[in-house]
Amino acid sequence: MAANLADLFEHAADAFAGRTAVACGDRAVTYRELEERANRLAHHLAGTGVRPGDHVGLYARNSIEATEALIAVCKLRAAAVNINYRYVENELRYMVADADLVALVHDREFGPLVAAIAPDAPGLRATVVIEDGSGAGLAAGAGYATAGYATAGYDQALAGASPERDFGPRSGDDVYVIYTGGTTGYPKGVMWRSEDIWRTLAGGIDFVTGVPMADEWEQSRSGQEGGGLVRLCAAPLIHGAAQVATLGALFGGDTVVLARRFDPDEAWRTIERHRVNLMLVIGDAMARPLIEAYQAGSYDASSLLSLSSSAALFSPAVKEACAAALPNVIITESIGATETGFTGMTYFSAGTAHRGGPTVTRGPDTIVLDDAGRPAGPGQVGRIARGGHVPLGYYKDPVKTAAMFAEVDGKRYAVPGDYARVEEDGRLTLLGRGNTCVNTGGEKVYPEEVEGALKAHPDVFDALVIGVPDDRLGQRVAALVQLRDGRPADLAALEAHLRGLIAGYKLPRSIWPVDAIGRTAAGKANYGWAHEYVASHLPAEPVAT
Repeated sequence: MAANLADLFEHAADAFAGRTAVACGDRAVTYRELEERANRLAHHLAGTGVRPGDHVGLYARNSIEATEALIAVCKLRAAAVNINYRYVENELRYMVADADLVALVHDREFGPLVAAIAPDAPGLRATVVIEDGSGAGLAAGAGYATAGYATAGYDQALAGASPERDFGPRSGDDVYVIYTGGTTGYPKGVMWRSEDIWRTLAGGIDFVTGVPMADEWEQSRSGQEGGGLVRLCAAPLIHGAAQVATLGALFGGDTVVLARRFDPDEAWRTIERHRVNLMLVIGDAMARPLIEAYQAGSYDASSLLSLSSSAALFSPAVKEACAAALPNVIITESIGATETGFTGMTYFSAGTAHRGGPTVTRGPDTIVLDDAGRPAGPGQVGRIARGGHVPLGYYKDPVKTAAMFAEVDGKRYAVPGDYARVEEDGRLTLLGRGNTCVNTGGEKVYPEEVEGALKAHPDVFDALVIGVPDDRLGQRVAALVQLRDGRPADLAALEAHLRGLIAGYKLPRSIWPVDAIGRTAAGKANYGWAHEYVASHLPAEPVAT
């Protein structure tokens, strides 16, 4: 059994040729069309010199073409590298160099940035430009010639290439690369074997029962029985969770609806138009504006069966709002990391007790390690570790790779740094990343818990909590708070609210009211932005003493 991502898609393309595979905006393609177009792009890229093991950058917003690019690169046994479309010139230059890109598929709006970094990218052999209606010109086109590679329009590339599936055999050892968001440092490329990421994130295992798929055809067989679901991916494909969710849905014959840009009202109109059954979001940054748009509008969400969040804080207040507005919708939250994949999931219902973070049923091979590197028991806090199908490590970084893994009783575990508490019933309460934990006077404060308490206040729309230096405590808890439009900054009322939810040592000692919280395109916290902001702005009056 190859357990290769490209093979898994091809099984589905054979089984569901006439079924709609991907829809975005006013366009849609069937599985047959998606397969043929991906084949054409793969042949074009191969013609430019892309070989097995090479890295091809994807620098684009959500589109049918972006999905085709993911599949096409897998067909060549190469690896697609996700590049945040919010990156500026220096960040793009870093990504092209760090990932050793040999080709780049990008939206036309990013053409000027690509041209600007071209002279510093000697390994780049070709670019393919997705037409996005922006009309952005490649004014610095001379840089392309200097760099010695060719560029082609996306439609032009497909028109001149074969639609045939005449690629060589593939392997479950083929490497899939996901770059982290770089929220706490430079982005890092996490390398996965194709089989491992399928078993962990893309449907190769039943997330509820933990039972692995019997073979590489079981997903496509199961899709034939139910006729397929319609899934809205509100998150951008530059995010690893969105990529694997999309691929996993396609392996099972579902229809994937992509939102090119995140717009809450347009999302609900899309749900109505396509009769969406499942919606994927990335935490509060998407869920809160979505549910408030639903409450303010008049939308038909009767087709919606499930709302699923992953990869960022999904606070109790927002989950409660979703449950109240959508009483017939199953609300789930998955936890994990780029370095571990799926580690646990919980189903939420109104009135669920809050323990400081989401409390989830742990996934297969998931344990918590104490300070001595041994499995933690009930009541103990430690680092989440996952065994079984784990990544190979970080690209070009053997030091960080060695630090990411631990051996427990002869078994290898990936340990990315997320902390959790083991509950009496064996479930895990997620506390947050260790590298964002605030050590204030010897007490550990996990930002996600404080952020959840802040966002439970009716005047607060969004919040981000960090640690800042303190002469007496070492660090003090600090918060950047985005108030709702027109709401005054009543810090005394906010303190009283927080004291009813969290211990006094966890209260923010400093608060910075901001117009908007800095987040990545996927809605994850941008800690670099937060630290830069507090370093250059004075806070409001102290909140807690």
